[in-house]
Amino acid sequence: MAIQEPPFSIGIEEEYLLVDNDTLDLAVAPEALMEACRAELQGQVSPEFLQCQIEIGTQVCENIHEAREDLKRLRSCVARVADGFGLSPIAVSCHPFADWKDQHHTDKERYNALAKDLGGVVRRMLICGMHVHVGLGGDDMRTDIMNQFSYFLPHLLALSASSPFWQGQDTGLASYRLTIFDNLPRTGLPPTFPSFADYERTVDVLVDLNVIEDSSKIWWDLRPSAHYPTLETRICDVNPRLEDTLTIAALIQTLSRMLFRLRAKNQRWRQYDNFLIEENRWRAQRYGTSEGLIDFGLREIASFETLVDEFIEMTREDAEKLGCLNEIARLPEMLARGTSADRQRAVFQGSQANGNTKHEAMQDVVRHLIEEFHADL
Repeated sequence: MAIQEPPFSIGIEEEYLLVDNDTLDLAVAPEALMEACRAELQGQVSPEFLQCQIEIGTQVCENIHEAREDLKRLRSCVARVADGFGLSPIAVSCHPFADWKDQHHTDKERYNALAKDLGGVVRRMLICGMHVHVGLGGDDMRTDIMNQFSYFLPHLLALSASSPFWQGQDTGLASYRLTIFDNLPRTGLPPTFPSFADYERTVDVLVDLNVIEDSSKIWWDLRPSAHYPTLETRICDVNPRLEDTLTIAALIQTLSRMLFRLRAKNQRWRQYDNFLIEENRWRAQRYGTSEGLIDFGLREIASFETLVDEFIEMTREDAEKLGCLNEIARLPEMLARGTSADRQRAVFQGSQANGNTKHEAMQDVVRHLIEEFHADL
């Protein structure tokens, strides 16, 4: 009996930082701004943990083309409304020079509880991410694909890396965001579970003890959604450019279908211990796409040019079926332009070479991020 194919629907959530158009430093989102966005976008926009953040989420989209139109509408609305208040959104995982000690969390019950439960660790959470949901139907399907999909999480992190700076310093990392996020409990790579029932039993230990209210307080890089029949990829930095976001989302969608296709033929992607995947996760966090990742089967470090070619080839059938061949075909172009982290460093170094001070160069990086946010709208 053939396995019923899941819908592979897609949903994208993004968190943005709001900056003052004059100082280019972070700014508190005025309540009037939030009200104006909610009036137009209803439940697709909300405040985030910090007052300088705003979160959007697409509707459930059947394909990447629907996701593009919805995400473009959401980004355009936030940019237009923010401009009326002298602000601009930037889709970046760390502001280049803002100080976390100057930020305050949003006065909502959920965020007040987080601040109380997590203490000083959560105060430094001046970071933004991108989450991609893929509709996979059955619970055991989600668990099985999660176990295999973990292998690809470092690849996605490397492609999305957008947080090289922290408090005015070059961290030397492509994704500094994860060094902050990993200080929270229940983060990192997901464990391997034989079944969804095993996953539920594990979560229920913490729920029954009132440690967490539900699985939404589990912040792994990849998790079964607590509220939707989806697998939620959470490892990515948020991307300044809309089309880069869509390319990464399409890759997540096609990899999910590729793993389903293997399952339907009673095959599997080989699973490796988290110890090894963590090494690639670190390489992605440190270098982005510049130094490659370990191919554990070949026991060699593969360049990202090689890895991207392999992605295109092994997901070609799935991308064609899902209608996202063009998005997957953009991977080499995206790689050639460099990650957002690479581009931010280039702007900073170019500005200093032109005689600007360090702070002026950091401001130029923010201007660059504002331009990239608007580039594909």
